[in-house]
Amino acid sequence: MNFELVLENLIPEFEKNRIRYALIGGFALGAWGIPRATMDLDFLIHKKDLNKLDEILTKMGYKLRFRSENVSQYKSNKKDLGSLDFLHAFREISLKMLARAEFKDVRRGKLSIKVARPEDIIGLKIQAMANDPQRKLKELADIEAILRLYKRKINWKLIQEYFQLFKLEDEFKFLMQVLKNA
Repeated sequence: MNFELVLENLIPEFEKNRIRYALIGGFALGAWGIPRATMDLDFLIHKKDLNKLDEILTKMGYKLRFRSENVSQYKSNKKDLGSLDFLHAFREISLKMLARAEFKDVRRGKLSIKVARPEDIIGLKIQAMANDPQRKLKELADIEAILRLYKRKINWKLIQEYFQLFKLEDEFKFLMQVLKNA
């Protein structure tokens, strides 16, 4: 996937069509200074913008491969375009994530993209861990990397609320101990 090509074409369309979005996933970690290998692009998108999203992505050469209440996945037959995953924001918690997203410069300042805040990326990783316990070690490693880099700037109360929401308070305590001893 050619991330630059996709983002340079997609983000201006999002802005022009007033799509409410935030970059999430591995590429979002990179935007916050935490390098992470990734094969696709992941976004949080307002559920009311899905019809506009369909139009934009169809024009770009993507096909909708899967859609549920919570997610959509698009794929292109063109290797450079790859696949795009979208989480649908419609619950209060995910709508707040969209509202908190910040513009970040990527590609050495050539493009500005709305990116989920570090706390909200952590929240999504906690959800992924709760939904698939086999991802626990990978997600905890990413969460620890975010917390180490942003420990003085992060909203710890929000982080704790995310862990409590998914009944993972022990993992929160474990991370606090690891960071305390670092």
